[in-house]
Amino acid sequence: MTTTAIFGSHVLAEQDGQPVVLRDRWVITEGDRIAAIATGRPKADIVLDAPGRFVLPGLLNLHNHCFSEAVARTHTEDGAGRKSNGSIVYTVLLPLTKTGLDIFTAEERMAVARMGVLQLLKGGATTVMEPFRNGLGEMFDAALEMGLRFYGAPYLFSTADAKADASGQVVYRGDDGAADLDAWNALHARWEGAGNGRIRLAMSPHATDTCGPDLLRACAARARELGAPITTHLAQSRQEVDTIGQRHGGRTPAEYLDWLGLMGPDLLAAHCIASSDSDLALMAARGATVLNCPRVFARGGTTAAFGRFAEAGVRTVIGTDGYNMDLLGEVNAAAMISKIAAGRPDVAGAPELIGAVTRQAARAIGREDLGVIAAGAKADLTVVDLTHPHLQPLHDPMRALVWLANRANIDGVMVDGRLLIQNGHFLAGDERAITRAGAAAIEKLWALPEAQAAFNS
Repeated sequence: MTTTAIFGSHVLAEQDGQPVVLRDRWVITEGDRIAAIATGRPKADIVLDAPGRFVLPGLLNLHNHCFSEAVARTHTEDGAGRKSNGSIVYTVLLPLTKTGLDIFTAEERMAVARMGVLQLLKGGATTVMEPFRNGLGEMFDAALEMGLRFYGAPYLFSTADAKADASGQVVYRGDDGAADLDAWNALHARWEGAGNGRIRLAMSPHATDTCGPDLLRACAARARELGAPITTHLAQSRQEVDTIGQRHGGRTPAEYLDWLGLMGPDLLAAHCIASSDSDLALMAARGATVLNCPRVFARGGTTAAFGRFAEAGVRTVIGTDGYNMDLLGEVNAAAMISKIAAGRPDVAGAPELIGAVTRQAARAIGREDLGVIAAGAKADLTVVDLTHPHLQPLHDPMRALVWLANRANIDGVMVDGRLLIQNGHFLAGDERAITRAGAAAIEKLWALPEAQAAFNS
């Protein structure tokens, strides 16, 4: 059993259930578990003793899309590709990712998956929940191969060919729900518990406006039978709210899920930007979680304020949505956007935001063994180098982490006791080769006439 000792000038631990930063401590791991936090220099197989490191519980990123946002990257900023300044989900992302999976070889799909996992690890995440089209099963292979703790969430649709009409309303074409649930069950049978339990599945009906009542009820029943978390997109646009109201007797998307029995402690709802105050009160009462991804909406000029959800009493965690897989940068955006939206500096403070990618995120998926540095917890750690000039002089490491740090300061990432990133570099592969192969696959999709039409509309 391999033992590792990592020195932290600062170590984020807990005392009496509250976060506390300890000075000059060693975090010792044995196998896949944290063994102790010590003061004296220990003996271990691997000793990392660089000064100025902030040792954190492994960061959890519970909403990300490696493939779809790679398709959009540098094509959809500055309003490009947005019809009538609307969402790009149904006009660009879903149609083009479907096309991509139709034309990519297995090797190209794996290249895209590897590039995504590499970005996630270098962005500081140790655990990721990743919704994706179920034709991209290579996400599981890449996560297993590269060491990530992974909750794969293959989409289920009432129609896999959902498209927005001229008014922005999503139109169904066919009924794919039963086939998608069969595909999800097959993936669960193949992957659940792989990699010493690192690989898990989440139930992921895509969104309220692409999934009908029968499919949503079936998804919830199956997930709860297996103890799998449920994740979906909720109220991510005004058009979605209008569509659900028209289809389902004036209900909001949150009321629709509650009516169907999905609104509960096992529900992780992405975005929720078009939720009303009463919707948020309902979510808080049911114990649901909001997955806040502020930067992808800021790209389109929309405020997705962590502070609004958190102050409504809803457990709120932070994900990257795939657009920019820098989890520290996303936490910074959550802080800044929350303060601007509230017009106050005291909302969305550093300890709360760090909790949103550690302890609170772990609790959202029912994992008391993640998101904390304590004896017996999983040996998942994120190490940040605080010696960079832009982080000095240093008074409060938690504020420095939120307000000044970014992915360039990620020094180490450990999952299950295995070092994956050291000195900022991926240890188990050629970063340049992984990036070249993944980018080449995406460029193959960009070259298609339908992609050119979508981006230039």
